[in-house]
Amino acid sequence: MDVKEAIEKRKSIRKFKEKEVPDKVIKEAVDAARRAPSGHNLQPWHFIVVKKEETIQKFREQNVFNREWVYDSPVIIVCCTEEVYSPNSIKKHETEMAIINLSLASESLVLRATELGLGTCFVAWCDKEKIKKILGIPESIIVPYVIAIGYPDEEPVLKERKNLNEIMSFEKW
Repeated sequence: MDVKEAIEKRKSIRKFKEKEVPDKVIKEAVDAARRAPSGHNLQPWHFIVVKKEETIQKFREQNVFNREWVYDSPVIIVCCTEEVYSPNSIKKHETEMAIINLSLASESLVLRATELGLGTCFVAWCDKEKIKKILGIPESIIVPYVIAIGYPDEEPVLKERKNLNEIMSFEKW
């Protein structure tokens, strides 16, 4: 599968097979994230892989996710980033830049996961402060979303996308 095919094949999966995802496969996907570009090559990201039922049960008890299917994901990758300061940084843009950098890395992770036969879904509607408390994430770290990951047990219809001429122009709006 090439990158174009992975992009075209990727869908948000919300139903997963009850099949363990080997650590080796997860590491392959996270390694793709590690290779992503970041401003000033700061690489401000960190990915916490949650697989243990006891941790997922803590999420459930604390009502971390408002969608029940997330708790049934074989793997939940908690995507973290930190505000880092380069010599040319402007403080008011650091959070924004940290999330942009993490998003670039996360998309690489998702595309590699697709290539490896996994399904993924970004989940931003969650209680990030509870996640941080349960996993011992420092207060200074930002958790903008998690990625549910596993072997797909559904085949959602590809959603229609806008035509290229609706989203792109040359030189002017």
